[in-house]
Amino acid sequence: MNQSPHKASLAVIFLTVFIDLLGFGMVLPLLPIYAKDFAAQLGLEEGHPRIGLLIGLLMSSFSIMQFIFAPLWGRVSDRIGRRPVLLVGLAGSVVFYALFGVATIYKSLPLLFATRIGAGIAGATISTAQAYIADATTLATRARGMALIGAAFGLGFTFGPLFGFLAVPSGRGDPGPGPGYAAAALSAVALLLAWFKLPESLQPGNEAKARHWFDTRSLRDALGTPAIGLLLVTIFVCVFSFANLESTLSLMINSKEVGYEFDFRQVCLTYAFIGLVLTIVQGGIVRRLATRVRESVLATSGVLVEIVGFLILARAATHPSLVSLLAGLGIVVTGFAFITPSLNSLLSRWSDPTRQGGVLGIGQSISALARILGPMAGVPLFESRALAERIGVKSAQAPLLLAAGLMIVGLVLVAVASRRGHDYGTAGE
Repeated sequence: MNQSPHKASLAVIFLTVFIDLLGFGMVLPLLPIYAKDFAAQLGLEEGHPRIGLLIGLLMSSFSIMQFIFAPLWGRVSDRIGRRPVLLVGLAGSVVFYALFGVATIYKSLPLLFATRIGAGIAGATISTAQAYIADATTLATRARGMALIGAAFGLGFTFGPLFGFLAVPSGRGDPGPGPGYAAAALSAVALLLAWFKLPESLQPGNEAKARHWFDTRSLRDALGTPAIGLLLVTIFVCVFSFANLESTLSLMINSKEVGYEFDFRQVCLTYAFIGLVLTIVQGGIVRRLATRVRESVLATSGVLVEIVGFLILARAATHPSLVSLLAGLGIVVTGFAFITPSLNSLLSRWSDPTRQGGVLGIGQSISALARILGPMAGVPLFESRALAERIGVKSAQAPLLLAAGLMIVGLVLVAVASRRGHDYGTAGE
């Protein structure tokens, strides 16, 4: 018998997303250390260009898997229900985070890659968690529910780097298996909670009637709505800009040339600061505003705030100041916290309820693609002094100015999509 989702169920969903981002946030600052350490097994000395390639591949392998599997998991959840998909994802997290710890003991690059690929597949169930929220909320409370997932993102991104901080107290050395084992243990706790406390949210009659797991006809019909297509482009632009910052921030604050010389512990704490701001804004401010302010207004406000933040960071890249750096980061993250739950809420509201999992999965896939391509644009811009000089800026500024410019495009996209979009089933559908 299908049970109605309740607050305890939403708490399990919150924990599921938190654990996924905990692992991502934990690994993000640690990957350079692991990669440099493991590269010695291949005879690569520090500074060898292939080390940078290894780091890039390790980071992108996770997002590539999410790009591929997020819409698939969402589609599967539309057919068989949200609960089994979430259980499979959590079980996968237990296995692959534990193997991550094993890989660090044996310094095995192949195993390390396998764990990142596996964690990306397991973590791609975030779209299903979003669909669960969509099932369990009304149109009026949808943005508030999506903000709950945003708060879980923020907490995961806060405590993940703090695990990295604790793994290397001196700021140097081998991080060891501790972070991987800790994430695996938390995944196991979430798996048990989901097994015993998480009811199915997909109501009888709302299951997708597609005959094949990979049937895309219904999704093509849904994506044929121009406003949904615009939303997906907007999501790509906004996440691309933020990923651009994520990938170059550690380079910027660990650069003597730029004027910031943060050690590993300070880098971890900086990322934890980003996660803390994200948690406070999405979990507190956005959730309270979401029931009183339209999603389109929240998203537009977030875009404007982000543009200001990127410009402050561009200034901080040429005039080093800890106050300007933290202020710019706080403002950018605040804007991002307003944008993401608002766009995801609109995406679910404008979609057929029987296809929400698949459409939200495509949204997550688009986000993953942006996280793959963002670093590929940002890092070369940061490293290319010749290109920066050609356009009349400092190399450290280039990725930030690109992000600000793209967010201006995002502002236009939000405005156009808001005019064209409407709730599924209302006039004009």
